[in-house]
Amino acid sequence: MTVPLTAKRPRLLRQGVRESSTRPADRPRGAWARRAPLLPALVFLIVVTQLPFLGTLGISFMRWNALDPDNRGFGGLANYRTALTDPTLRSSITTTVILTASVVLVSLLFGLGLALLLDRRFRGRGIVRTMLITPFLVVPVASALLWKHALYNASYGLINGTLTWIWSLFGSSDAPQFDWLSTNPLIAVEASLIWQWTPFMMLILLAGLQSRPLDIVEAARVDGAGTWQVFRHLTFPHLRRYLELASLLGSIYVVQNFDAVFTLTSGGLGTANLPYSVYQTFYQAHDYGLASAQGVIVVACSILIATFALRTVSSLFREETS
Repeated sequence: MTVPLTAKRPRLLRQGVRESSTRPADRPRGAWARRAPLLPALVFLIVVTQLPFLGTLGISFMRWNALDPDNRGFGGLANYRTALTDPTLRSSITTTVILTASVVLVSLLFGLGLALLLDRRFRGRGIVRTMLITPFLVVPVASALLWKHALYNASYGLINGTLTWIWSLFGSSDAPQFDWLSTNPLIAVEASLIWQWTPFMMLILLAGLQSRPLDIVEAARVDGAGTWQVFRHLTFPHLRRYLELASLLGSIYVVQNFDAVFTLTSGGLGTANLPYSVYQTFYQAHDYGLASAQGVIVVACSILIATFALRTVSSLFREETS
């Protein structure tokens, strides 16, 4: 006996409802199965990064100076008030802003010029690109030592040696010999950081240049646009997001720089930035509570910059997927 199609339809509909009602329960189970292998890495990341930060945050509210062990206890916001009203810390904040802004801006300009150069096809471009990336791969302490001894040294440094050689071409043996770390300490630190961070800016901007729609550029050239007009109206607006990303990421790292200041000048002559001030408070003054408060301030500044960087990255991803 055959069942009419109209009689089968409610049964099929009921089965479909039962099947569809079971699917949402299966989806979380599948999502959990996909995310479960990532849990060990997440737990490790929390233990390594977040727990020490919570410990630092707790210590920042305590009176804890190793030179006065009897005066230890809860101090409230006293460490933060001391940190924000300390003229030495305010000076280090000003130095940090000047150091970060100058290094990031000059590195961006040099990185943009190098990226425009490497965006063109020429023989040996791969070798040149590898050589230009090399400074970014050098360990920061090794880079600072290289600049301190091989370049800045007043007796045998490359800069003063080059000046001596140039003066000797004109028959003079009285070449100027500058003590760069004493006369221009902040500029010396900035130059070493610019040398190290220019390749980073170059890589980001080169990636932006190679993502340009070339058909629009060719159409503009066919219409008679010159090189400057193409750069001003097409290339630069396209690179705006990449410039923002490079400047924000560079600022995050340069704000936290400690190696160059410690190795080149030991924080003297007005070159002490925020990380070096934290080092002085912790290891020299042994004031763990105040050093923790200063460290929290540095982390807060870095998080503020990182928030804008993440927004820029997300906008880039949206533009690429749209």
